[in-house]
Amino acid sequence: MNHPHKPETGDYTPPENPCPRCALRNSLLAEGRCAPGDACLFVHSGRQIDRFLARNPAFAEGCLSDDFWERRAIAVRYAPAEAAGRLIDDPDETVRRAVAVRAEGEALLHLARDEDREVRVTVATRLPPSELGRLMRDPDYAVRLQVARRLPHGSLPQMTDDPDPVVRKEIARRLPAFALSRLARDADPEVRALAAGRMLPNDAATMLSDPHWLVRAAAVQQAPLEALAAVSDDPEETIRLLVADRLTDAAETPQSAPDQ
Repeated sequence: MNHPHKPETGDYTPPENPCPRCALRNSLLAEGRCAPGDACLFVHSGRQIDRFLARNPAFAEGCLSDDFWERRAIAVRYAPAEAAGRLIDDPDETVRRAVAVRAEGEALLHLARDEDREVRVTVATRLPPSELGRLMRDPDYAVRLQVARRLPHGSLPQMTDDPDPVVRKEIARRLPAFALSRLARDADPEVRALAAGRMLPNDAATMLSDPHWLVRAAAVQQAPLEALAAVSDDPEETIRLLVADRLTDAAETPQSAPDQ
């Protein structure tokens, strides 16, 4: 049998009398495909198990029913996909997360209902965009944040009322400019500021009267020049300086000559 992961073994010399009870001592060890303290299938060390299975993936499927959760989780990475999928309902969430990294189709949709948030976060990073809507109202903000990062732009307005400001900030970063007015009255000033900094100019002008200076500062950068008179005497010095800078820059920028 060919072993594509077999390392070069030209100068390898096994240590004397290692692993005396190991069934692999006279085969894999002698060939340099495992090594005590470095790559071993039978220790409780994730690092060593991973190195062993990376070199000897043919052993992975046999580890899927192992009693040690970490050995099962690592085996999922190297076993054939169909075999790894049999652990979709494994009692350990780490194993199910490993399955979610490889699952496709109905198996991935099944894991979208998993009780563990990290499993669902993994699913949210892998679902086709057309299927992300099923996680849009997930009870955990971390799952919804992944959805907000990948959801098609046309569906993003459905998440502008998300209960977590972290998620709404991501929506404010991704919504098309023409749709950002949906966040003009958001309860969180940082969300409003992100929106104001990307709005269409006329929409940004409406944010110059926002009660929070961060929002007004962002709006100053987007609003039309003629709208800035409304905040030229703003009580916040930062706002006044931003207005002055924009007006100065505009005055110093050469205007394009009209077409003859």
